[in-house]
Amino acid sequence: MKFTDGYWLMRDGVAATFANRVADARVEENRLTLYGSTGRARGRGQTLNSPLLTVECFSPAEGVIGVRSTHHGGRLDPGPHFGLTPEAGHTAKTRVNDQVVELESGPLSVRIDADALWQLDFVADGRVLTSAGKRGTGFATAEGRHHMVNQLSLGVGELVYGLGERFTPFTKNGQTVDVWQADGGTASEQAYKNVPFYLTNRGYGVFVNHPGLVSYEIGSEAVGQVQFSVEDQSVEYYVIYGPTPKEILDRYTALTGRPALPPAWSFGLWLSTSFTTDYDEATVNSFVQGMADREIPLSVFHFDCFWMKAYQWCDFTWDPDVFPDPEGMLARLRERGLRISAWINPYIGQKSPLFEEGKRLGHLVRTPEGHVWQWDLWQAGMALVDFTSPAAREWYAEKLRTLLRQGVDCFKTDFGERVPTDVVWHDGSDPERMHNYYAQLYNDTVFQVLTEERGPGEAVLFARSATAGGQQFPVHWGGDCESTFAAMAESLRGGLSLGLSGFGFWSHDIGGFEGTPTPAVFKRWVQFGLLSSHSRLHGSGSYRVPWNYDEESVTVTRDFARLKNRLAPYLLRAGEQARDQGTPVMRAMVLEFPDDPSCHPLDRQYMLGDDLLVAPVFTEDGEVEYYVPAGEWTHLLSGERVSGPGWRRERFGFDSLPLLARPGSVIPFGARDDSPEYAWAESVTLRVHAPVDGAEVVTRVPAPDGGRPTVFRTRRVGGEVTVTAEGAPGPWSVVLAGPTGYGEPVPVAAGTDTVTLPVAD
Repeated sequence: MKFTDGYWLMRDGVAATFANRVADARVEENRLTLYGSTGRARGRGQTLNSPLLTVECFSPAEGVIGVRSTHHGGRLDPGPHFGLTPEAGHTAKTRVNDQVVELESGPLSVRIDADALWQLDFVADGRVLTSAGKRGTGFATAEGRHHMVNQLSLGVGELVYGLGERFTPFTKNGQTVDVWQADGGTASEQAYKNVPFYLTNRGYGVFVNHPGLVSYEIGSEAVGQVQFSVEDQSVEYYVIYGPTPKEILDRYTALTGRPALPPAWSFGLWLSTSFTTDYDEATVNSFVQGMADREIPLSVFHFDCFWMKAYQWCDFTWDPDVFPDPEGMLARLRERGLRISAWINPYIGQKSPLFEEGKRLGHLVRTPEGHVWQWDLWQAGMALVDFTSPAAREWYAEKLRTLLRQGVDCFKTDFGERVPTDVVWHDGSDPERMHNYYAQLYNDTVFQVLTEERGPGEAVLFARSATAGGQQFPVHWGGDCESTFAAMAESLRGGLSLGLSGFGFWSHDIGGFEGTPTPAVFKRWVQFGLLSSHSRLHGSGSYRVPWNYDEESVTVTRDFARLKNRLAPYLLRAGEQARDQGTPVMRAMVLEFPDDPSCHPLDRQYMLGDDLLVAPVFTEDGEVEYYVPAGEWTHLLSGERVSGPGWRRERFGFDSLPLLARPGSVIPFGARDDSPEYAWAESVTLRVHAPVDGAEVVTRVPAPDGGRPTVFRTRRVGGEVTVTAEGAPGPWSVVLAGPTGYGEPVPVAAGTDTVTLPVAD
């Protein structure tokens, strides 16, 4: 929130106090405690009638420094707290040089001159990354409410990213952002996934370790500062050094949790019943058969809300009027090779038989007076499951186990944002902090049930709400968007922002949710959706089967679904990178090209994995403007060479879009296009693009069972390219991209581990 009235004054009703000097410093072996005096005069008189701020500096991991500033330290802390994982065996070092005290954590240090005006400098590689200066550490009272306030400086040209899945402008400079869960759709400043973490293009990120409301002013109050405040007596934040954006995410997700790797089948195409449409088993079968008749490969069928009776969400019981034999129906769908997803939420409508059961057992959130909290928004008389209670979590989990035993494979965990603050939680949690954190408990509960019932590596959600740490429970989708090109673009902005907040896997409603897309919007969204980490056809009041639009929609859906299945070995490898280093599958251009300033603000294109540039088309006439970084890129669909750096404006038919392979890349194409589940290394084709003389490219093709990957090493020497396979199980082939397109595939017999080919430049 804003506290000042311009540069000099405070707003009416606001009083602010900031540390201005170090009154004392306690230096321990691996931490600093600074006492910030707030008085204006020096000497003994300042110690009277004047607040003293306690500022602790510590390090949970190399390259990460935490700062906790406290006004009054006697406040009880009922939680909840983000689950953080300090680096095992890590210790920081302190040093004192005259009046300068310093805490060092690997390449990152925090320094303060105890004899000067208050300023915490965060230093790496001989330069100051950011500083907390004269208004950098303090507190403010506004309308009788106490806020801890911090400011960290922004440099000239410094851009801020992240803070969750935000649909407002991609770079957050000039914005006010409240980290507060809300069901606001994709066309507002509200967000379903709020994460109090940002990173900048200057080599560091900042995580505020507070699960409740964190209010940010990003160059929007003090224009050279990022200000963040919480209504509390203490606030803790971590400065996380990179220097590259990937290294920042690596350190951040090591602290807050790595994304799990979803199962291979989840990377295929999902088809939904849509939301408020009429459907029964015959409708479902007609959709599934329609896809099969048109040779569109389908991996998952999703049942949205009305698989349950109206007014009874959630009772976890199939509506017998439309699904009289759910076990038989699910078995028949599974015989067709499909996995099943079912919609759920954490609310219990009063008409649901589970309402009285949950009320009697004490599993529903209560008011301070002891009543079950209820309202009529969304479901009539709905209550909220209290996931702070272990017994309530188990009660809810058992309902899900029944569905899994019937044949359901995964759940769309919808909602989780509309959480009241005028309630009492079973474990005594602070209601304000629980508002955001509820999503973590909800998704964790469901994810753990799936892991227990389906086994490690088989759990996957389709989740809408999340906060810091929620990346551990993929996949997340972008929420309710309109069926327009503008909404398609805002969805992409949100996904790229979420990826820069530590989330590795993301999806969106292909075609848009609200309304019905035009054929042009649908086809362009299909391209975008099937070049995303996860892909789901879903809408609100209209179906999203492609033949409802035009015949070309069928062709586009079939071709891009098959292309995605062939890219499965490439996408699964990108998924492993998300799991192991926190690098998202869909990457903002700044993440892959931090040294190219032209890439820093880009939000209408992205990298899919390391090596594929995707620029979705957002226009009716197929015109697209996109930026190509330096080097000779290759259009993956046509084989055309595209030179960078520079901007291009081109027009594409519905069978294509800018999809460029990075110079020097080797893209593995699987042998099958009917499913993402197969032995990816068997008969794999390696597409080699503009190899650099003397450089070696290592391509790892994962094994479906999680075993040892097949490794290909591609090296160019002069006019020849040599590819060597390690662990290839059978025949494979190589295709070289030349100046006039792709050459013919060169087959390599089973058992052959090396092939050498001439380069055509």
